[in-house]
Amino acid sequence: MFKYDFRLARPEDEPRLQSIRSAAFEPVFASFRALLGDELYDLAQRRGDEAQGGLLTSLLAPDANKSLYVALSDDRIVGFVAVLLDPETLLGEIGLNAVDPRYANQGIGAAMYEFALELMKRAGMKVAMVSTGGDPSHAPARRAYEKAGFHAVIPSVWLCRKL
Repeated sequence: MFKYDFRLARPEDEPRLQSIRSAAFEPVFASFRALLGDELYDLAQRRGDEAQGGLLTSLLAPDANKSLYVALSDDRIVGFVAVLLDPETLLGEIGLNAVDPRYANQGIGAAMYEFALELMKRAGMKVAMVSTGGDPSHAPARRAYEKAGFHAVIPSVWLCRKL
């Protein structure tokens, strides 16, 4: 059914997943620094960016409402996607996800989102959501989500100033 294979992430996958996360988000964090400037970035955003590795680690812990899946190409992990399910609201969410930049533009992201959406449907979710940034570094993610059928958008703006 899928061009890529998927399986639940395992603790031993963490070094590879962290490597993918770091490489995939490097341009995003650089964009944030460029948008905010060094001083505001260091004060307002750097800690959040640095905490992302811990978030990924937390997704490897067992939890009934969230799961982390890896995308495999020839048994090599080429991406990952977190799927969060809320049985009370019937809302499914695509959480932290990334594709190894060396494998970009091969349909891996699209396959991951199709896989995640199928899991949500099978779990009885009624709505799927994903959130992403509006800055230029997130343009590829926005395109991928739109290709996956996400079109209802709530725009937001994140403003910062030094005190």
